[in-house]
Amino acid sequence: MHPDQPHPDPRLDVGAVSPARRWNYWLGGKDHFQVDRDSGDRIAGAYPAIRTAAQEGRAFHNRTIRFLAREAGIRQFLDIGTGLPAPHNTHEVAQAIAPETRVVYVDNDPMVLAHARALLIGSEEGVTNYVDADLNEPAAILGAPEVAATLDLGEPVGILLYAVLHFIRDDEHARKVVTELLAAVPAGSYLVATNSTKDFVEPPVAAMYDQLLARGLVDAWPRDRDTFARFFDGLRMVEPGIVPISEWRPDAAGHPTPAEVSMYGAMAVK
Repeated sequence: MHPDQPHPDPRLDVGAVSPARRWNYWLGGKDHFQVDRDSGDRIAGAYPAIRTAAQEGRAFHNRTIRFLAREAGIRQFLDIGTGLPAPHNTHEVAQAIAPETRVVYVDNDPMVLAHARALLIGSEEGVTNYVDADLNEPAAILGAPEVAATLDLGEPVGILLYAVLHFIRDDEHARKVVTELLAAVPAGSYLVATNSTKDFVEPPVAAMYDQLLARGLVDAWPRDRDTFARFFDGLRMVEPGIVPISEWRPDAAGHPTPAEVSMYGAMAVK
């Protein structure tokens, strides 16, 4: 179904911005509405490198999943804030290394739900599933029957929070969400997370973004390094620690500068 055509899910509001559809727009996809494109263009006006940041976010995703599947031996993933299907989804990257890998995707965007069937086609040995839930309610995620049917929470899990924590504006609540998710999984589990930041941009760019935040025209809450680091309290960081996503074990020597991605990323083990 083309995104500009009516959709049967009553929650689909074509007048409200969807972060998943906007991210799809920045990645060059086709699953977005005019309101998402307008929002994306406003942000790009304040921060022209946003499309580079989106592409680097996907590359960071791929590198971290490969590390977890190949080097850490993780065979089950809880991917929260899945977004719309794109090349190299979590199960595709992980199951290419370990076909028996199990993945549960979580999102509450009705368009993501409509496309979820594309996320559920895994390997013959592995399993994929989808939960329609909100990161703000971790108990509902952890208690979902799809999670119980797919993951063994007595064994290590990779908890994936790519470009989603910055939609929780309250720092204390965001940390509480992460703490509750980690409390449900055993030692040997991993947390991977990213968050937008203003740490690397010039003051005029930061000021323009603050104006958009104040006017409610953007919804991603940037965090500085120290605030982001608190999500990993009590965990052991995986080298190189907390860095701009383009600098986390890059595949090539040449990669975008911190200012061109303006997003921190890190991985740690419980």
